[in-house]
Amino acid sequence: MTTEFQCLQVSETEPKQFNLAITTKHIDELPAGDVLIRIWYSSLNYKDALSASGNRGVTRNYPHTPGIDAAGIVEESTDERWKAGDQVIVTGFDLGMNTSGGFSQYIRVPGNWIVKLPDGMTLRESMMYGTAGFTAGLSVQALIKNGITPEKGPIVVTGATGGVGSVAVAILAQLGYAVSAVSSKESANDFLTALGATELIPRSDMEDQTGKILLKQRFAGAVDTVGGLVLATVLKSLNYGGVATCCGMVNGGELPTTVFPFILRGVQLAGIDSVEHPIDQRPSLWELLATDWKPAGLESLVHELSLAEVPDAIQTILQGKMQGRVVIRVD
Repeated sequence: MTTEFQCLQVSETEPKQFNLAITTKHIDELPAGDVLIRIWYSSLNYKDALSASGNRGVTRNYPHTPGIDAAGIVEESTDERWKAGDQVIVTGFDLGMNTSGGFSQYIRVPGNWIVKLPDGMTLRESMMYGTAGFTAGLSVQALIKNGITPEKGPIVVTGATGGVGSVAVAILAQLGYAVSAVSSKESANDFLTALGATELIPRSDMEDQTGKILLKQRFAGAVDTVGGLVLATVLKSLNYGGVATCCGMVNGGELPTTVFPFILRGVQLAGIDSVEHPIDQRPSLWELLATDWKPAGLESLVHELSLAEVPDAIQTILQGKMQGRVVIRVD
């Protein structure tokens, strides 16, 4: 095993000025942990872009290697659950936030952050999903657990061209749901239709400012990645007994709504967190993503980049122009 490796490192060159560059490091510079993993693939998420641009709410100390997702092969392990040669996935927890992350040829992490790669899924496919796809899966799972079946009516997905939204559209369509995709990007209509969306809704149509406490019942459920006024509009538009999941706040952290959707229509709002989701509950969802829930068009969601191409992609995602998922070819 080599003792040196390459990674994409963010450094603070001047106060509040950050530079992202490929750097050579030594294995001994990795943080303490039970398992050393050689990374083959990672993926790009909005949180990675925040970390790479110096957001202290995500990453406290620099220099730092971002990457909240990683898939690779175990090289060394002091945890009896893992052995050299195991193909594994790491998403969430502190990876890429304050622990050196997946934009690197090697990571070292605690054994209880790791999930075995499911049969029928490649390392590359796992990073087509990554944290965004896992979050989409958790959202769909919450709808199903709360009794929202395809027969109940359409599911609205907000921020549908983003990482979570696009995977959610594809999974829901795979499972037989009618999907209403909300996006501010008219240029993405063909992309969303190819994923399986049956209705395309401009984002402006889901930003109700009439002051009405309820709107016409329109959707059986929702996967919201946006928050703010869009989520408030979604809640007012759900059918009786509808369920909305919430996992993002691109449109802001405030929720300008009332209790009326909840007490007059029995609507439920389910929060989705993929970072600290219990490790013992993760393998079963990854199994679903590898089998019954795997969209036929998963590959169409993906752009593949090298580590050297990531800095430009980070600017794209920060500008809100990213469509679908980015897989990063690390090794």
